[in-house]
Amino acid sequence: MVAKIITGKNIRGLLMYNEHKVEANKAELIMASRFGGDIEQLSFKNKLIRFENLTMLNSRVKTNALHIMLNFDTSEKIGTVKLQQITAAYMEKIGFSDQPYLAYQHKDASHEHVHIVTTNMQADGKRIDVHNIGWLLSEPARKELEVEYGLVKAEGKGLKEALGIKPIDIEKAVYGKTPTKRAITNIVSEVTSTYKFTSIAELNAVLKQFNVVADRGREDTLMFEKKGLIYSILDKDGNKIGIPFKASSLNGKPTLKALEERFGPNNEKRKLYKDDLKRSIDKVFNKYAEISKATFLKELQRHQVHAVFRQNENGFIYGLTFVDNKNRTVFNGSDLGKAYSAKALTERLASTDKSIKPKSYLKAQQQTQYLKKAEPDGTYLRPPEPTKFLEALFEKSDYEPSAGNPQKRRRRKRKGISQDNQLTL
Repeated sequence: MVAKIITGKNIRGLLMYNEHKVEANKAELIMASRFGGDIEQLSFKNKLIRFENLTMLNSRVKTNALHIMLNFDTSEKIGTVKLQQITAAYMEKIGFSDQPYLAYQHKDASHEHVHIVTTNMQADGKRIDVHNIGWLLSEPARKELEVEYGLVKAEGKGLKEALGIKPIDIEKAVYGKTPTKRAITNIVSEVTSTYKFTSIAELNAVLKQFNVVADRGREDTLMFEKKGLIYSILDKDGNKIGIPFKASSLNGKPTLKALEERFGPNNEKRKLYKDDLKRSIDKVFNKYAEISKATFLKELQRHQVHAVFRQNENGFIYGLTFVDNKNRTVFNGSDLGKAYSAKALTERLASTDKSIKPKSYLKAQQQTQYLKKAEPDGTYLRPPEPTKFLEALFEKSDYEPSAGNPQKRRRRKRKGISQDNQLTL
């Protein structure tokens, strides 16, 4: 099982996203915890008001919405009851059992997955701290549930391949045969249903990561005029190989008309993740005083961001597309702002790399004049002036007795005995 938590500022947008899936028969509401009524009786307004009654308690808290996704391996066929049990247990383990939440079972991908909409605002107006909730609470909860319910572990190869959208193995592909068509169908279905893109060019920025491309043909062809669309496999150099497949022949029918219907809604959905992508780009630039294009692309990959510079035959760069694989959104650089356009970022790139040296908080000690000889007027401590103290000490005194006339010693009388009473021996 893989658990992913995305925080946001628009509870209405998260709710609308999942409700639209329900209307399109691509999702089903399977849980409505702490809503005080049956699922069938809850309208969109009932659900929204329940959340907004909490989010409006403290206007200072802007990030108050959580979108949680629980993904399971393609080999696991989990019934609704078991999904409900896993969802309830997970929410309890991360400290959200007392919060209102809605759980939707999505059916638009090859693997079972549940989307949960909730808020971190509590009834007392205080918020639940969600900083590092992924590592501190979600990861331990995920591992415990894998054991409790016998789920495929996230460290297993099967789950990594299922949720990571494994690229087509070009060498093993049998062009025009069922395995190739199935591989293209799986990739196109997963990408078109989970990524937020607003044009065919943006869709291709995602698909090319998995060796697939959507092609409308040249503008002077009948296929382009009739708004046809085909999907082909790409080799390691980006060249189309093998027999292409019409969009109408693939499961889900990802035709141009069907894709264009997604462009408008996708444009609204991706706005939630715009600032997150800009922060990832800024972190890369802030790490270097100078950074080359190759290093820039490599560093972005660490943030799960794939950047595509679009250039013409003469090598002139005229566009830049960012694929945020973490949040599954696609933006042109200009959509993020003027500072992130192809022209602006190209001007910031250098031919070499130069890292920013970490700042030192220990300042070098300044030299003082303490031990240096001070100027006469620049110190309060002056050396003592020389005196003739020792010379005076050894000089002869003014009075000295004569050496030839010694003084007679006076005899002391013994106390208590007169001279007359002394006995004569």
